[in-house]
Amino acid sequence: MPLTNTQYDRIFRQYEEKQRQSRLETQHRRDYVYERLPRYRDLEDQTASLSVSQGKKLLAGDEDALDRLRKSLAALAEEKKQLLQDAGLPADYLEPVFVCPDCRDTGYIGREKCHCLKQAEISLLYEQSGIQDMLKYNNFSQLSYDYYAGEALALFRHAVETCQSFIKNFNSDYRNLFFYGTVGTGKSFLSGCVAKELMDQGHSVIYFGATGLFDLLSSVSFDTRGRDERQSTFSDLYQCDLLIIDDLGTELTNQFTASQLFSLLNERHLGKKSTLISTNFSLAELRDRYSDRIFSRITSNFEVCRLAGEDIRMYKMTAR
Repeated sequence: MPLTNTQYDRIFRQYEEKQRQSRLETQHRRDYVYERLPRYRDLEDQTASLSVSQGKKLLAGDEDALDRLRKSLAALAEEKKQLLQDAGLPADYLEPVFVCPDCRDTGYIGREKCHCLKQAEISLLYEQSGIQDMLKYNNFSQLSYDYYAGEALALFRHAVETCQSFIKNFNSDYRNLFFYGTVGTGKSFLSGCVAKELMDQGHSVIYFGATGLFDLLSSVSFDTRGRDERQSTFSDLYQCDLLIIDDLGTELTNQFTASQLFSLLNERHLGKKSTLISTNFSLAELRDRYSDRIFSRITSNFEVCRLAGEDIRMYKMTAR
């Protein structure tokens, strides 16, 4: 889901405020210099009048006027610089003060987005994803193989490699991920790792626990007064770069949720939008719980990773 116009308005209001603060600070510094160094203001006045007089000479046909103007302006600039330094001020004291000097607080360098604007977009993506706190702990910097052994270790290594490949090729390859296995084996952790890496690259990610997702879909589907909200919700779920559905199967499964799940998966598949699903169900339980078409959609369009082993969360709690 790209950022909305409202969200971009919010970002650029912040840029406007930065520019306003820069102008205020520059004017404050200028007033300070004029009060302490009257000679500086005289030099600025000379700069203005010299430009006007030499410009008239240039228009009158004096071919040397431009060269003399450049030399005179350079001499005045050097004197102003020396005045500031003699007063114990930096030579660039009256240059505009920007939070981001690269784009001068405009958000753009030429026609390209500045790194500060990209970071502002990423920050909003984090905010709307709903998983800011989770990603403090579920990210690759926290990755450890110490809790796995034997087959469980091999399965976890394979899942990690699959995630890294998914992230590396995200811009060029349409792929989906499906993690299944027993409780506490790293499914949500790997989901968070993928989410953080992609959001840090500027991709839009929406995260939902299955119960929360279907509660939301139910509320907007049956609220006849909220047409705009309903359209916005479905647009977000269909259009975001990555949709994460965590703990599939914890929701109350009925005809409505099954229908909504298939529609969601189908629309995202048609739009080549990636989806990541995790569940504690086995594949057999998944087939029994949902329709054949949902089971077929997942097993045919998703890369399936099984995880196994002890419940890591319980292990960490008992180890404290």
